Amino acid sequence: MLESSFKLPGQTAFYKGKVRDVYTIDNRLLVMVVSDRISAFDVVLPRPIPFKGQVLNKVAAIMLEATKDIVPNWVKSSPLPNVTIGLKCETFPVEMVVRGNLTGHAWRTYKSGQRVLCGVTMPEGLKENDFFPSPIITPTTKAHEGHDEDISREEIIARGLVSKEDYEQLEKYTLALFERGRELAAKRGLILVDTKYEFGKIGDTIYVIDEIHTPDSSRYFYAEGYEENQKNGVQQKQLSKEFVREWLMANGFQGKDGQQVPEMTDEFVNSVSERYIELFENITGQKFVKEEVAAADAASRIIAALKNL
Repeated sequence: MLESSFKLPGQTAFYKGKVRDVYTIDNRLLVMVVSDRISAFDVVLPRPIPFKGQVLNKVAAIMLEATKDIVPNWVKSSPLPNVTIGLKCETFPVEMVVRGNLTGHAWRTYKSGQRVLCGVTMPEGLKENDFFPSPIITPTTKAHEGHDEDISREEIIARGLVSKEDYEQLEKYTLALFERGRELAAKRGLILVDTKYEFGKIGDTIYVIDEIHTPDSSRYFYAEGYEENQKNGVQQKQLSKEFVREWLMANGFQGKDGQQVPEMTDEFVNSVSERYIELFENITGQKFVKEEVAAADAASRIIAALKNL
């Protein structure tokens, strides 16, 4: 599914994000349609990735169910493989990025000679992909358009983006969720390297919202061979969409003004789809079942689910 165009009973708003279409119902519920669109460097790429939406939605559903004892989550129903219905929360305007290894943006910052990221000091003497002594939280602002920006804990509180009390709770939830995510990954022979969480609030209750521990929000390494690769300076084999960003960079695109997205061939698109399915099967231990759903049938199943909520 590239995009949706439902007219749902009680619909009070519609928002089209980079990769999700979100319908607000009676200002109480959200219907989130996870499309097959893919973004990188905050740019939506021109071709969809088959079954990507199903992979993300199903992984998120499994992970949210496996962590609901840590923090309440927004999910009420999943009537379709790429659709989740849940509570509409007042969203905190920050994303809680947590890192267990020196990888990606953190490594690029470190390699440039900087040792402070989002107000957190990174220790000397680390190599790319090394474990941090303990996970670090490097939050970002949450931008509806354009780029998310790094921000420190102190600045978030000083600017009143999140109260000190709530932010301290978000930190606790973030570290607990990450620890559970690493435990779940380890059981499947994987390392959860880094990820991000989004939170919202209804009344005094904080909920984890959106997706968690998916290949769009997270990075995984294979545990087997990790130590040997680090010892020999070999890149880690990973399951995430980082390889898409690497492919774009290798072809001269980093989302900067004037740059053109390189041609996405059928071979490349299919390889990305296969990587998403590979992650699903590795992280869940389940066989991925491709499910095609006609638009009319999708709408009727969503409406039927809403009647029960």
